[in-house]
Amino acid sequence: MTVVPGRQGSRIAALALSTLTAFAGAPRAQGQPPPKYPPLVDQKTQAAIDKGLKYLASRQSSDGSFREQGGMGSYPVAMSALAGIALMGSGSSSTQGPYAPQVRKTVNYIVRSSQRDGLFTRAGEEESRSMYGHGFSMLFLAEALGTEEDPERMEQIRFALQQGVRLIAKSQSKLGGWLYTPDMNGDEGSVTITQVQALRAARNAGIAVPKRVIDNAMKYLEMSVQPDGGIAYRVGMTGSRPPITAAAVACWFNAGEYDNPMALNALRFCKKNIGFGPGGEGTWGHWYYAHMYLAQVMYLAGDKEWKDYFPKIRDRLLAAQEPDGGWQGDSVGKIYGTSIALIILQLPYNNLPIMQR
Repeated sequence: MTVVPGRQGSRIAALALSTLTAFAGAPRAQGQPPPKYPPLVDQKTQAAIDKGLKYLASRQSSDGSFREQGGMGSYPVAMSALAGIALMGSGSSSTQGPYAPQVRKTVNYIVRSSQRDGLFTRAGEEESRSMYGHGFSMLFLAEALGTEEDPERMEQIRFALQQGVRLIAKSQSKLGGWLYTPDMNGDEGSVTITQVQALRAARNAGIAVPKRVIDNAMKYLEMSVQPDGGIAYRVGMTGSRPPITAAAVACWFNAGEYDNPMALNALRFCKKNIGFGPGGEGTWGHWYYAHMYLAQVMYLAGDKEWKDYFPKIRDRLLAAQEPDGGWQGDSVGKIYGTSIALIILQLPYNNLPIMQR
């Protein structure tokens, strides 16, 4: 089997450094100079981030999970993984940083959610679209592995990721995609993209990933391209979906394909069809989801694109933050919305390897 090796050393160094420097909102001693924020992040933005992080941390259950209370069910594995990614975006790891206790509990919860077949899910709980939770869990654990200091926990994470990769490879459809559960033998764009990011994060963490699995998944995205540059919901369908298109561009950029004509055409489509207003123009009701990926894309695209994009999404999110520090997201709930808002607002701190320039 052909595998793609991972590179872990630079990730460990980068995250160790970021853990010491990123949390600009911490109290200062008298006479200490004011904190230095990344470009386009000011005191008001950092205050919103701090408030959001405190809200998110307060919603963690004793078992380490984050259980959504929204209109689409609880999905504890998916929501816990997204919340963990948001907390790590602050520069915290499972051993360092202001949210180390919460990150550590989340890691333990996600690792315990790994089933015998490799699927991250919780038996008897609402995870009906378990491949979303599976992909987000792998992304979170792969990011956590690089800063883990406990040898036993490192081995547990590594084993869970290896099993997770096998599950993804086994459940890939003939066309190269995935559907909501591993036994559905079907495919659609958003689930497929979630698995692609999970595989790339696992590979970056040093986990062996079959090259053919990623290659076939990227071909699936290519087959989904529409004449206007957007990406369809699934292969064989017509009509572009802006949120899936933004996620597809993130996959191309994560692969280093910044000059891929399909990626550039898709990015142009996103800039025309994903708005900043409350209605989320063209996003099919998935405004937070669309911007979670579009923000990554615009950040990776370079300073020019980022300087045009970030102030708009920053101001929109700051205006939408609720008094308790949370965000309501896409009618899913506040764990979901708050996690995505924090992932976006903390991108300038460059703490998450999968989203780093």
